Amino acid sequence: MNPLLTEEQTARALGNLSVKTLQRWRWAGRGPRFIKIGAAVRYDPDDIAAFIEAGRRESTSDPGNGPRRAS
Repeated sequence: MNPLLTEEQTARALGNLSVKTLQRWRWAGRGPRFIKIGAAVRYDPDDIAAFIEAGRRESTSDPGNGPRRAS
């Protein structure tokens, strides 16, 4: 099992985002999956990696998450 990351660690791992950005994403239902343990919010490193992977694009017109067209 991977050790869970704090909000601060996750914000740094995502390119020095602010913790406020992560909080806004959670409120809006965006951003990486998170885990609530009591009042604490934690992130699994595998979920962070999946979130980053889901953001990969081939071009600015690539909508992502769908089937790729053959070139």
